[in-house]
Amino acid sequence: MNEEQLKNDWIKLIETMKTLRSPGGCEWDLLQTHESLKPYLVEEAYEVLDAIDSGNDAELSEELGDVLLQVVFHAQVANDRAAFDIGEVVRILTDKLIRRHPHVFAKSPGYSYRQWEEIKAKEKKHGTEVVSSIGKINKALPALSLARRVQENAAAVGFDWTRVDGPRDKIDEELHEVDSAIKSGMRDEIEEEIGDLLFTVVNLSRFVDVDPESALRKSTEKFVNRFREMESHIQKYGLEIESLTIDELNRLWEKAKEGTN
Repeated sequence: MNEEQLKNDWIKLIETMKTLRSPGGCEWDLLQTHESLKPYLVEEAYEVLDAIDSGNDAELSEELGDVLLQVVFHAQVANDRAAFDIGEVVRILTDKLIRRHPHVFAKSPGYSYRQWEEIKAKEKKHGTEVVSSIGKINKALPALSLARRVQENAAAVGFDWTRVDGPRDKIDEELHEVDSAIKSGMRDEIEEEIGDLLFTVVNLSRFVDVDPESALRKSTEKFVNRFREMESHIQKYGLEIESLTIDELNRLWEKAKEGTN
């Protein structure tokens, strides 16, 4: 990496964003706020995930740039209202990385996920405020990712299953409670029990080192591919999907499964 080139590229990026937000710049950019930019940050983050799944480095490089744009954009919006600038963002991040890796920068022995969370908790304390070991709850995360994160933090302080049988058996227990709730016909109870079941499935996936968000996305994509394959068979036979019975659809579904992953 050419450090001088990196420095020049970074300055050019910052100046470009500043120009876009300056009088005579881009009308759309000038209208944006932190609130209006929120959907784009989420969208760009998911496009990075798609690029990672594709294995295309050129695409990944571009999508990471789009995420970086969102960071620079938010920093410029903040700078325009005299709150903070991109330099402060970088400084805070760098200092945080150094503080949270004492085994590297302070040569302190050992390192663990639990140590990382303990350092974070100490940093978040203000006065007499007690910070939970469960960590900061980022409600903006997708539900499956949020559940996994919360469970990881709980596990870091020892609140976890000791064997995979624990979460696996808990799934059976929660499924039984879902059945009971359905029989009761009470919507709130059904919702609560299905939520408990999903939370337990996340626990099992975490225990066997599978990211539930990624796993569900792959299964959804697999379903979409098979559904489209089934539709192609229906079209080949000159039929309309709405005219077929569920038994006929299931037979075509099984046929579609043979030709897709």
